[in-house]
Amino acid sequence: MRIQELMQADRFFLSDGGLETYLIFDKGYELPCFSAAVLLDSDQGRRDLVEYYERFVEIARQSGRGFILDAPTWRAGVAWAGPLGKSVSDVLQTNERAVGFVSEIRMRHETDSLPILVNGLVGPSGDAYAPDATLSYQDALLIHAPQIHALGRAGVDMISAMTLTHAGEAVGIAQAAREIDLPAVIAFTLETDGRLPSGQPLREAIEEVDEATDSSPHYYMINCAHPDHFREVLETGASWKLRVGGIRSNASRMSHAELDEAETLDDGNPGELGRLSADLLRHLPNIRVVGGCCGTDHRHVGCIAIHDQFRPAA
Repeated sequence: MRIQELMQADRFFLSDGGLETYLIFDKGYELPCFSAAVLLDSDQGRRDLVEYYERFVEIARQSGRGFILDAPTWRAGVAWAGPLGKSVSDVLQTNERAVGFVSEIRMRHETDSLPILVNGLVGPSGDAYAPDATLSYQDALLIHAPQIHALGRAGVDMISAMTLTHAGEAVGIAQAAREIDLPAVIAFTLETDGRLPSGQPLREAIEEVDEATDSSPHYYMINCAHPDHFREVLETGASWKLRVGGIRSNASRMSHAELDEAETLDDGNPGELGRLSADLLRHLPNIRVVGGCCGTDHRHVGCIAIHDQFRPAA
């Protein structure tokens, strides 16, 4: 598989930043259910998405990194069809359109020195900051399989399940991807105490998912948390940390509850976030994907990219 060939190489990949927060606070969009996929329905929306993605592609090109190109499908699962006023068929077609959209961007920019992986984003079926309900892996499989299979049919290289709040949903997602032999990344969001919103320690969540799925996730990721919120968690233990292959941090040190209530964007300090992200390699030697999450944009990812710790292969 393409992801295995590229991710095994001695090369770092950049991701983008916080797409939804950028669209809301910088571009003035009102995103129903926080769904960036709605921009695919207008010419201006598609232009703004292209402009957004291409700025990050250029950062990757200039810094000699690869790029993980996300389809804007984080809030395009079937659980969100009703809240978005769409049918299940509509949202599955949206996923296929989204993959086609970003695949065209890849075709225009990918070169031998700039490998680009098309990544289908999968989000939680409920609130990403405070789980209103926890899912069994069986329920999660039923809920997420339609979207994951649609993304697979559309030709993504991988899927990433972002801002997951509990292990049961992660297991179901990993199993849905495994059904169609699609590489899956499991990304947990963490609170200010370094635990999942469910209260489970990160180590236990990773071990639970690996045990239930025969270690099927390609790697794990931490996202939607500031490095200060989880650095201490990484200072102990050993083997489980080798399963963490990516970091997409928030720029803000605010808690999720505070971010949920904020009326203005806390974009933190881009230079500091770049330094802190590079420093995480001391604890997570298998990181190969770095980028931003809520409140971050091209400035933050640009600061991450300049650090020598994320140098490309010679």
